[in-house]
Amino acid sequence: MAAAMEIEVSADDVVYEEDVLRDPFRLSGWLRYLSGRVAAPPAKRAAIYERALRALPGSYKLWHAYLTELGDAARALPVTHAAHAGLNATFERALAAGMSRMPRLWHMYASSLLQQRLLTRARRVLDRALRSLPVTQHHRVWPLHLRLASLPDCPAPTALRMHGRHLQFDPDHAEEFIAFLVSAGRWRDAAHHLATAIDDEGFVSVKGRTKRELLLDLCGLLAQHPEEVAGMPVDAILRGSIRKFPEEASMLWTCLASHYARRGLHGKARDVFEEATTTATTVKDFRMVFDAYLHFEHAMAAAELELGQADTVDVQDCWLADRDSTDLTMARLERLLERRPELLNSVLLRQNPHDVQAWHERAKIFHKDPARHAATYVEAVKTVDPAKATGKPPHTLWLALTKMYEDRGSADCARDVLHRATQANFTAAEHLAAVYCEWANMELKHQNPETAIDLIRQATMPPSIEATMRTAAAGGEDVRAKLHRCLKLWLVYLDLMTTHGSLESTCAVYDKMHDLGVITPLLVLDHATLLEQHRRFEDAFRVYERGVRSFKHPHADAIWEAYLTKFVQRHGESRPERVRDLFQAAVLQAPPGRKKAVYLRYARFEEDFGLASRAMKVYEDAASAVPADDKLCVYEVYIARATELCGLLKARDVYRQAVVGGGLPDEGARAMCVGFADLEIGLGEVARARALYVHAASFTDPEVCPEFWKRWNDFEVLNGDESTFREMLRAKRTMAAVARDGAGTRRAIGTDGRLVECAGQRLDCAQQCKRIRLA
Repeated sequence: MAAAMEIEVSADDVVYEEDVLRDPFRLSGWLRYLSGRVAAPPAKRAAIYERALRALPGSYKLWHAYLTELGDAARALPVTHAAHAGLNATFERALAAGMSRMPRLWHMYASSLLQQRLLTRARRVLDRALRSLPVTQHHRVWPLHLRLASLPDCPAPTALRMHGRHLQFDPDHAEEFIAFLVSAGRWRDAAHHLATAIDDEGFVSVKGRTKRELLLDLCGLLAQHPEEVAGMPVDAILRGSIRKFPEEASMLWTCLASHYARRGLHGKARDVFEEATTTATTVKDFRMVFDAYLHFEHAMAAAELELGQADTVDVQDCWLADRDSTDLTMARLERLLERRPELLNSVLLRQNPHDVQAWHERAKIFHKDPARHAATYVEAVKTVDPAKATGKPPHTLWLALTKMYEDRGSADCARDVLHRATQANFTAAEHLAAVYCEWANMELKHQNPETAIDLIRQATMPPSIEATMRTAAAGGEDVRAKLHRCLKLWLVYLDLMTTHGSLESTCAVYDKMHDLGVITPLLVLDHATLLEQHRRFEDAFRVYERGVRSFKHPHADAIWEAYLTKFVQRHGESRPERVRDLFQAAVLQAPPGRKKAVYLRYARFEEDFGLASRAMKVYEDAASAVPADDKLCVYEVYIARATELCGLLKARDVYRQAVVGGGLPDEGARAMCVGFADLEIGLGEVARARALYVHAASFTDPEVCPEFWKRWNDFEVLNGDESTFREMLRAKRTMAAVARDGAGTRRAIGTDGRLVECAGQRLDCAQQCKRIRLA
């Protein structure tokens, strides 16, 4: 520096020299001097900096600018050049001059030393920086520590200590520390810190990784490097992770087993696999664990076979030789494959222990093992709660257990099971009824019909008043209180009484079903048929009568049909008044859709067993009582029967009744008019027929019903003249105009053949058509 001080001052320096000499302790004068001599040689600028720092040794700006220029100059030179040593010395002088509180200078100094690959000196400088700077500024120094630790020349113990110290200062550095430990092969330390991070509830990954991803990394370390992590509580770590992350249970169990397998602890590995398969709660986890277990056993079998082929030493005669190891390994593999359905079924039952279908499938697995088969059903009926049962009804478990005992000849055991089943808390009366029915069927197979009848009689007995009151006081509803209303039980009861009882006992069962309201229309018919077979016709008719009172349309239709048929066959000729009363009752009870059939049947009865006048009266009543949609059909039958029984005059009266006040819709009224006209034409009454055509034309649109107008046209061609034909054409045009305007007047026909409006005025056809045309 003495040489630098001896540099001559040029003319350009005079102004700056005078300024700094006048006031050497003013920073701005030195800064102007340095700014004005930017192009000066480095040695001259260094001399200026030295003079300025001698006057102002505590100026951060001067030291920073000076060190920056020295660093830039030395960066382009080899690390062995003397400029680097001078730079380091200048840094030390700056720190000694009071710049040790400036983190930027420490950073520049350490960076320069790292560039020079002076690692030990750089580490010591960084330690000094941490001691000199306040804690709030340590975050500016730690990156250089990590940079130093990541250099290839940095010894591993040094790097490990530096990362550890940084972790104490900054917990967010945990992931970088773990990555360093993995890259350095420090598997145990990496696993320890990973486990700590996973257990820490407040840990948040700065890289956005979830604890599940960290857990996967930990499992990989523990499984792939078992020897390196020896001494760590691997079992406790992984089991704790299983409890904390149950969704990853399969992967964690597999990693634990792989850890033991890589350490050569094959027995421990099997124990882990067994525990995993017997505790898996999802099919996905079970499949993953089982596949890993199967792969492990395959690998063990392959290793045993390879070892047996490579062994060239004959040890067959040695009593220590393990002759059965290969066979034992193969047996384990076969046994594992055989157990797969059982293990999978256990998973399903752990998911839902009330799955009845799963219990049935489990019993099928042990169908060749009677003891386990029975034990499975016993466990099922103890485990399944009928209120939570799914898949199948819960009573099927009891019935399956009963059938198993019955097939093996243990009837007493089967009866005991059924007795216990009747005491079970089923939620539906049908389930309890199925148990009683199965019990009765079993007794029938063993030739005990009386026992079966007693069972069903007891099951169908209504509960006592005391039992009903106790159930109501308990606040619940016992299915046994509903059992006596279960149709399935009554059907079995009927079958038993039909085959093993008397007529009176069978009829008593039917009567009880009637009283309880559980009988069906088909059973009513069966009851009546049974009585008819025993020629108790009046009792059968009482059954029919009770049935039609108990049921409504449409369920009573079949009963009425059979009732009327049988009653007419029995009393149609001898007691017609009773039959008429029955038909009148049927008509009153029949719904509108059934009235036509009942009336026609009634009329047919009067034709066969009564008077024609009575039949005509029934047809007349039917025409007025049936719905509008059925009137046309009734009138057609009425007219046909009136023509056959009473002649054409009666048919003409029926036609008039249908056309004038029959209440037919337009289409039906038109058909009646045409038929009436054909009748009048047959009698030679052309004028009356024309009047009917005129009447029907008043509500017939030519575009909608062209066949009617063609029929009238043909009638006029055969029976009319020019004037009547012209009137027909005029009426057709008028009705077409009325249809286009959307308005018309409904007319009726009078006794004299002229048109009559609904208001009562009489107009002939020509006047009516003229009025419509003028309007």
